[in-house]
Amino acid sequence: MNFDFDKMTDRTNTASLKWEIRENELPMWVADMDFETAPAVTQAVLDRAAHQIFGYNIVPPQWNEAYCSWWRERHHFEMQSEWLVFCTGVVPAISSIVRKMTTIGENVLVQTPCYNIFFNSIVNNGRHILESPLVYAEGEYHIDYEDLERKLSDTQTSMMILCNPHNPIGKIWDRHTLEEIGELCWRHHVLILSDEIHCDLTDPGEDYIPFASVSEHCAQNSITCMAPTKAFNMAGLQTAAIMAPNEFIRKRAERGLNTDEVAEPNSFAVPVTVAAFTEGGEWLDALRNYIYENKMLVRSYVTKELPQIHLVPSQATYLLWLDCRNICRDSDVLAKTIRNETGLWLASGREYGESGEGFLRMNIAAQRSRVEDGLRRLKKGLESSALRNPQT
Repeated sequence: MNFDFDKMTDRTNTASLKWEIRENELPMWVADMDFETAPAVTQAVLDRAAHQIFGYNIVPPQWNEAYCSWWRERHHFEMQSEWLVFCTGVVPAISSIVRKMTTIGENVLVQTPCYNIFFNSIVNNGRHILESPLVYAEGEYHIDYEDLERKLSDTQTSMMILCNPHNPIGKIWDRHTLEEIGELCWRHHVLILSDEIHCDLTDPGEDYIPFASVSEHCAQNSITCMAPTKAFNMAGLQTAAIMAPNEFIRKRAERGLNTDEVAEPNSFAVPVTVAAFTEGGEWLDALRNYIYENKMLVRSYVTKELPQIHLVPSQATYLLWLDCRNICRDSDVLAKTIRNETGLWLASGREYGESGEGFLRMNIAAQRSRVEDGLRRLKKGLESSALRNPQT
């Protein structure tokens, strides 16, 4: 079946977070795709809406089965049905689990630059952010294990939030790396909370490895957050899951989700999940190919037209991490200048931790013509007189 990812859908005046913009602006910041979702998902919404009664809902076995079969077939991981618990979203789950599984004043470790909402989930709950910055060398990132272990060994560190694949750098952590992280956390009694929402958006030919699949220690000392919402562009339908093989950990986390009232599905949450995981595979594969072609387009353009910036290599997500430090060291100034000069709205790297200073995050999950437009605007913005001083 052919899918038209070049189709333009007008999202203005739809109360879209992404598209509530000024005239002539192009938003390429928030992780929200401009593609219509898989036909099977749309049909599931229409079928459920046709019933015209939207009362309270349960989570039927088909929901668990859809998750288990998808992870078995796509990610070679045999999950048990009882390991899964419904929740309304990955971010609500992270906040709830931080509240339930740690104590006020304790440290929650993150590897920066990382998804900025992790900071909110930690600080808003009265916990301390403990950064273990990734090492950026020769244009790529790797883990500083000495720093990581030193901070995990702090008796006040009770949780580590892992991002797998990593947002914003798009890195797929390999099995050895995940096992090393798992052993360090096991040794120092630090619970792993693994955000794996981007796992289905790998480049063609690239495979992500579920953290809990790596070893028994990883499985028994972790909670994984997962959802179809990022891959199938349906965050507004509020459907996700947590997965924990360890019964004690799972039951505690489940109590937290119920206490926070984020454990009950709306009328569309279950049908769209089942549709995505049972009928959406062909669409997703076509989407991944299209996004990869966009990524190659950006890489070619940056190499030829913007040699002063570096596109960090990635294997997953539709988010690109641009090293602009040769032009401007202040990400906020950089992003603001580009937006004011050209209308292109990118995310400031500073949002992802101090180590993101001088970087920009760009969302390329859009029609090719929009990506091309964004690249032209980026070039114009980077050539702005306001950015001539590279030490700004």
